[in-house]
Amino acid sequence: MNVGDELPSLQVRVTREQLVRYAGAALDFNPIHWNERFAKEVGLPDVIAHGMLTMALAGRVVSDWLGDPSRLLDFSARFTRPVAVPDDAEGALVEMTGKVGAISQDGVARVDLVVKFDGKTVLGKPQALVRA
Repeated sequence: MNVGDELPSLQVRVTREQLVRYAGAALDFNPIHWNERFAKEVGLPDVIAHGMLTMALAGRVVSDWLGDPSRLLDFSARFTRPVAVPDDAEGALVEMTGKVGAISQDGVARVDLVVKFDGKTVLGKPQALVRA
């Protein structure tokens, strides 16, 4: 592992069906994630993906690359823009890339991620710390 190494990119389509499944698993039944009328009434463009679902998808870039998820020490991000999920079979395309940004003397690497939907970043400063 070296500074500048790029992780394999990942593209995931998020559908309304996935939102329902995630809501059940996370017990997060906020209507902005399933009720289009309600989402628009509160100023959203459409039903939106759960922020933690978007973050989990980004984490897959790192865990898939590591091969051993126990090497993932920390993962953080800020939610900066919603992922609007249309009511169709294709859903919303979320695109994720990553790069090793730094490696400390104690063997901990910082992986900087970029997570985009519709050409715009949706997570602010998503970073993972991993055992190199």
